[in-house]
Amino acid sequence: MNISVVIPLLNEYESLNELNDWIVNVMQTNHFSYEIIFIDDGSTDNSWNVIKQLSEKNNNVRGIKFLKNFGKSQALHAGFDKAKGDVVITMDADLQDNPDEIPELYNMITKDGFDMVSGWKKKRYDSVITKNLPSKLFNWAARKTSGVKLHDFNCGLKAYNKDVVKNIDVNGEMHRYIPVLSKNAGFSNIGEKIVLHQARKYGETKFGMDRFINGFLDLITIWFLSRFGKRPMHLFGALGVIMFAIGFGFATYLGIDKLFLNPEGRLITQRPQFYIALSTMIIGTQFFVAGFLGEIILRTKQDKKRYLIKDELNIN
Repeated sequence: MNISVVIPLLNEYESLNELNDWIVNVMQTNHFSYEIIFIDDGSTDNSWNVIKQLSEKNNNVRGIKFLKNFGKSQALHAGFDKAKGDVVITMDADLQDNPDEIPELYNMITKDGFDMVSGWKKKRYDSVITKNLPSKLFNWAARKTSGVKLHDFNCGLKAYNKDVVKNIDVNGEMHRYIPVLSKNAGFSNIGEKIVLHQARKYGETKFGMDRFINGFLDLITIWFLSRFGKRPMHLFGALGVIMFAIGFGFATYLGIDKLFLNPEGRLITQRPQFYIALSTMIIGTQFFVAGFLGEIILRTKQDKKRYLIKDELNIN
């Protein structure tokens, strides 16, 4: 199979028929073998019934329905797990991503040899204050922190070699950082394509300003995990040893001063340096224990299912 199109959605029933027909037309025009996987992330509208109708008309349309809203990352994870295409295309269900971009994205993966290609909505039709400016700041921070030189990390329109989606773990709210996850997994040939961004035609956006706050927190998380996720003792143990050494040095100095240099001076417990030394050694010990516990958790953890599937359509 040439292409799997993975589409996570939440309450987007108005746009599904139009989006499906558009994608099918692109696939048939370019003679692609394909599947369209809609992941209903706990919609409360008529979205699942629309997906059922589409799957009955076209066996290439598949559906996954979550028991409740688990989030876009979990929806993508489920779609990636079921995808069978050599190239996997992701896009949003709100018609702001243009399916006509699919053939060129496919060629960039199959002919140009990219591991993944991320869309860049250079010209946007969103609010400048609430979306465009925060998005620019967010993307700048992501570039500086991750070293991945993309203009638009959060664009829903992306293309992947199938090996990428089968070997990265998208969880929490890490869908914003799939390019970083790909790079950390060893898929470093990441390209970018300017794509057409369209104004939302139906409904309202499901994301508010809080996504940028969460995005920056997730950026810190992925930065930490990429460097110390497999070796927490290297960070916490090192900090613990340094702080304990500083505290022990202070304590040693106080002991020598009281015993040999100034035996008639104040009691050690009356000197502020004593409490600095004591606090530093305690904090250092706690850091070291945190690193040790992190290593134990890392070696004993078991993967836990992060979402529950209520129903599936045309999924083999």
